[in-house]
Amino acid sequence: MLKQPSTKYRAFKPVNLPDRQWPSRSITQAPLWMSTDLRDGNQSLFEPMNSVQKLKLFKELCGIGFKEIEVGFPSASQTDFNFVRQLITEGHIPSDVSIEVLTQAREHLIRQTIESLHGARRAIVHVYNATSPQFRNLVFDMSKAEVLAMAVSAVRLVKALTAQQPETEWTLQYSPETFSMTELDFALEICNAVTDAWEATPDHKIILNLPATVEAATANIYADQIEWTHRHLAKRDSIILSVHPHNDRGTAVAATELALMAGADRVEGCLFGHGERTGNVDLVTLALNLYTQGIDPQLDFSNINRVARLVEECTQLPIHPRHPYVGDLVFTAFSGSHQDAIKKGFAAQKPDALWNVPYLPLDPADVGRSYDSVIRVNSQSGKGGIAYLMENAHGIVMPRRLQIEFAAVVQQQMDASGLELSSDDLWHIFNQHYLARQTLFTYQEHHLFEHGNAQGIRVLVNIHDQPQWLRGEGNGPIDAFIQALAQIGIEVTVHSYEERSMSSSASAGNAKACAFVELAHAGQSTTTYGVGIDENIITASLKAIISSLNRLGDAVVSHYRQAA
Repeated sequence: MLKQPSTKYRAFKPVNLPDRQWPSRSITQAPLWMSTDLRDGNQSLFEPMNSVQKLKLFKELCGIGFKEIEVGFPSASQTDFNFVRQLITEGHIPSDVSIEVLTQAREHLIRQTIESLHGARRAIVHVYNATSPQFRNLVFDMSKAEVLAMAVSAVRLVKALTAQQPETEWTLQYSPETFSMTELDFALEICNAVTDAWEATPDHKIILNLPATVEAATANIYADQIEWTHRHLAKRDSIILSVHPHNDRGTAVAATELALMAGADRVEGCLFGHGERTGNVDLVTLALNLYTQGIDPQLDFSNINRVARLVEECTQLPIHPRHPYVGDLVFTAFSGSHQDAIKKGFAAQKPDALWNVPYLPLDPADVGRSYDSVIRVNSQSGKGGIAYLMENAHGIVMPRRLQIEFAAVVQQQMDASGLELSSDDLWHIFNQHYLARQTLFTYQEHHLFEHGNAQGIRVLVNIHDQPQWLRGEGNGPIDAFIQALAQIGIEVTVHSYEERSMSSSASAGNAKACAFVELAHAGQSTTTYGVGIDENIITASLKAIISSLNRLGDAVVSHYRQAA
């Protein structure tokens, strides 16, 4: 039994705001967005990203449309310091993007932080110190006056140091860490003091960031705290009011939306809600929530699969299959009644009409998702039963997205025949669609070689029954083969790759390895799986790529003929 909560926990006191305005307001435009994936998100990973991964994710964030990106904590680690320098010296920062860096309100850390930003075109210096009674009394043993003095002193130092580098467009951001657990009058006093110290004006604003560092109350209380502060700030016209909600209570998205109604201008968070403990607020969900209400979020998630796979690659964190808008299963119905309603909705939906399909709050096509898994919906036991039989009878452990894709193929066969399919029937369909289809390519042999730091490969394939040697180099055999294909006009990108061992009793005879490759043709968001089986895992991987090429079909043939 849980302990009686009344003897252990204190209820959070509501804000005295009887004339609150936010409940009657609506969000009518996108906020200013700030991604902290490379800082707050990164510091929460089992293995923090290396510079290659961070640069890849930084470029993706810029491509999505973020204009403010927190790129690190340069005074906390040499790795972060070096990454900030790399972004600046190698010219990776678009002219309309401001990089942001975090520092505690301590002199030597602030000096090192400003040093890391030398030569930047536009930079945001984010200074913070904790302000709540819990931290004042338990962690730092500081009075309110000492906490306030620390914040003001830090801001004055930033102002003096940045004045020495006029070639950079500087913005100050101040966060009273643990704002949502700080007495409102004290948080206001500090915010007004640092605003004065920065000498903020309507033309040279300060960012005041009010974090729910640990989410400790219901979303409406956070909204009250934001509205109270918004209404009482001394120089509101000289302030960009920002929020940084965490998700400890599971309501970060709701808290953020209510905070925007309450007067916030700006939101900090991470793609897919990454971050410490239960994470930061999920910027993808927030943005697409706006989109489904007819508001342009000013962020481009039209190819959400690519974004999701890249973030998974860089962070090594999986995205839940039921994640809003993004999960592999969110547009797939297993219930028969859901299937019927969705099919009828699609039949009634007109191209120029408002979206009105049951169970689908968002048109999958708007985020680059295929209709296949929606239209070819499975019965409640369909996908799970297919995956179970393929694994237990044939040793094929399919990735989740391949399960969805293959289930649609099986469903089509079932619709045509009206008969129950056995495990052997499933294997026959799988072999026909993924292993035996050789409309364009067939694999013959390959040879690997080393070329400096690169991995080289020579592959003999039959193209329309004509033998041809392909040669390429890359960071591994798969990448080398992709580069070899590009030389004959076939440009594809690998969205995911997995390899699994197979039992010796599998239908593939003595095969020991099965490779799964998910490819997309250049310029296309739709992906297609290929499967390869062989005793040698590299050979299986090459066969999987060829399988996917054959399944991509006409697009590959067209590009190959044009190149030829």
